[in-house]
Amino acid sequence: MRDYRMFYIDGAWVEPEGTETQDLVNPANEKISGRIALGSAGDVDKAVAAARRAFPAWSRSTREERLALLRRIKAEFEARQGDLAAAITEEMGAPASLAGGFHTFLGLGHLDAAITALESYTFEEKLGDTLVVQEPIGVCGLITPWNWPINQVTVKVFPALATGCTVVLKPPQLAAYSAQILAEILDAAGVPAGVFNMVQGKGSVIGTALSTHPDVDMISFTGSESVGVQIQKDAADTVKRVCLELGGKSPYIVLDDASTMERVASAVSSMMMNSGQTCSAGSRLLVPAARFEEAKALAAKTAEAVAVGDPSGNVAMGPVVSKEQFDTVQSYIAQGIAEGAELIAGGPGRPEGLEVGFYVKPTVFVSDNSTAIAREEIFGPVLVMIPYEGIEDAIAIANDTDFGLAAYVDGEDIAACRAIARRIRAGAIYLNGGFDFAAPFGGYKRSGNGREWGAHGFAEYLETKSILGHG
Repeated sequence: MRDYRMFYIDGAWVEPEGTETQDLVNPANEKISGRIALGSAGDVDKAVAAARRAFPAWSRSTREERLALLRRIKAEFEARQGDLAAAITEEMGAPASLAGGFHTFLGLGHLDAAITALESYTFEEKLGDTLVVQEPIGVCGLITPWNWPINQVTVKVFPALATGCTVVLKPPQLAAYSAQILAEILDAAGVPAGVFNMVQGKGSVIGTALSTHPDVDMISFTGSESVGVQIQKDAADTVKRVCLELGGKSPYIVLDDASTMERVASAVSSMMMNSGQTCSAGSRLLVPAARFEEAKALAAKTAEAVAVGDPSGNVAMGPVVSKEQFDTVQSYIAQGIAEGAELIAGGPGRPEGLEVGFYVKPTVFVSDNSTAIAREEIFGPVLVMIPYEGIEDAIAIANDTDFGLAAYVDGEDIAACRAIARRIRAGAIYLNGGFDFAAPFGGYKRSGNGREWGAHGFAEYLETKSILGHG
């Protein structure tokens, strides 16, 4: 049993103001795995006050001082990777190979990207007689989700620290363990008192207190569209900056060439990674109509071959994070069937032999782009296959969505892939599996605003000052 009932405020582990706690459930076996304290607005006040006190000195720290801190954090992070991986498996059910692989790899990658960006970032430039200065925005409230817990925390915390901001982190209730370990890492690395603070608790309490707080200068939130909209409303009265990375319903376009079937299989497998709980997941697989029957058969075979089970074992897919998420995914599967979509793999209920735990069958539907399962973010291992007639049709289907977080284009003709990418309204387009920590990440339309990752992520935490007549 993990017992995490202390908050990290002003460089120390402190007791919360209240006594409310929450038991956390291991999604693989439905047993209580630990307990966290649920904070109050008073705890937020203390954390914000600490961050505000620390801001003047930290905002004036040198590039070298901030680099030194980030490098110390890296050494501590590397020493605790195993602890982080075990926590991720326990808190949200990621298979051990994924938790100790891509999950922690992403956190370390964002740390390296922040270090690299900080080494050469231009904080000042001359425009004639004007000096344009990029300065830290102030106290930042960071609100993160449970699906990629270390990725989502590190992509906010490290750029904020690198630019001279102070922070109050509100990690997810369902994935609180890895955030607690990360706070221990920062403490061991010697982060100055008040520069980093963490308060656990409910989004409706801690998130609201941060969003409405007059001494918080900026909110960075990753999560659902509905919560993002509410945060914008809450933040409006104090005119604070709000950076949002919200949902997605990303198209995955496979071109018609000799490798089409190989790419279809890859698209299905990647959709099932992390139990489909990825905001940028390619959940709409667009396949040439002329190859569709063959693609259907292969997609069904690939989905049925995904090994689902206890995440501590040698499996490709563990459970979804909670009973609530399980029920949501099951309701979408039922809705897809009710709408007349063709179910070709998976379906309702748990996989055979898995009566305990929040396990979902890797599921594939065939549909047009009008159904709820093709238009709404399911956040589970549910893929919708859609046929297209020519490139113009594929682009039209890809753009026919309220979201615009990501898209995927796979094909042997890289020039054709590039041309399609330019016409898709989304913030990140992945060509043939491309990946880059320095590439800005964020969405068009209802997928949010602002950008994270690498040097582009620094901009969210900086204000621009013009000093005219500087000479």
